[in-house]
Amino acid sequence: MKDRAVPARTSTPEARASGVRPWHGYGLGLRTEHFDSVLDENPAVDWFEIISENFMVAGGKPRHYLDRIRARYPLAMHGVSLSIGSSDPFDSGYLRQLKQLVREVDPIWVSDHLCWTGNGGINSHDLLPLPYTEEAIVHVTSRIGEVQDFLGRELLIENVSTYVSFANAEMDEAAFLSEIVRRSGCRILLDVNNVYVGSRNHGFDADAYVAALPAERIWQIHLAGHSDYGDYVIDTHDHPVCEAVWELYARTLERLGPVTTMIERDDAIPPLADLVAELGRARRIGSATRRLQPVDCA
Repeated sequence: MKDRAVPARTSTPEARASGVRPWHGYGLGLRTEHFDSVLDENPAVDWFEIISENFMVAGGKPRHYLDRIRARYPLAMHGVSLSIGSSDPFDSGYLRQLKQLVREVDPIWVSDHLCWTGNGGINSHDLLPLPYTEEAIVHVTSRIGEVQDFLGRELLIENVSTYVSFANAEMDEAAFLSEIVRRSGCRILLDVNNVYVGSRNHGFDADAYVAALPAERIWQIHLAGHSDYGDYVIDTHDHPVCEAVWELYARTLERLGPVTTMIERDDAIPPLADLVAELGRARRIGSATRRLQPVDCA
């Protein structure tokens, strides 16, 4: 195996209590197409993020590869089906499977999206937006608390890309997310690409959005590509990170200091080496801002 610095596998209660944002370096989303390449090439990646639902099985090929990769790299778990904003009761079977996977993987953290994915027992398989209201804050805060209590750990909640606005919104998205985080005690997975996509679709200031969030609660950053149709932008994860998102990422780190960062790619997936090279740009941007100390998270 090539020499590389491997961050601590978990964010322990002691580390969280120390008041310093955990630092795990630069990672990639682990995708089926790259299983063999990861094991054969030992890429210069500090950690991998898995889609939780892809590994909620007792065995088989996905778990075979997961166990081997986990032995070499720290992992984070990222879900797409928790449906934290739904009015449906949580799927108890899903939560049990999620908790079992947490026990087996020992991830650096567990994340999901600030959205709802289904209603009336029907899963839309999409990340649907919530209205930015006090009623929604109370509802989502309670639901996050329920999941955190069940898992016995904090969640990281990710901002999603949105394409519609609610007429009854009582605040902007940043204020909505910030208040949920304050009340629930969860952390933020800040998707910088989603902030950019939202700023284009809804006309808000992306830098002001980032500045309005509680910096000490931002523990991870996602970077990704999107499809730009001129009048609107769709978060497709099928392109390299664009120049405008790289620039927003650099300004975000100048404001926040070092934040654990990864690149997502879910379609038109290139060879692993191409993504590792792209991740190198995140490293270079991060190195340029390392003069700033990690934010005190006490």
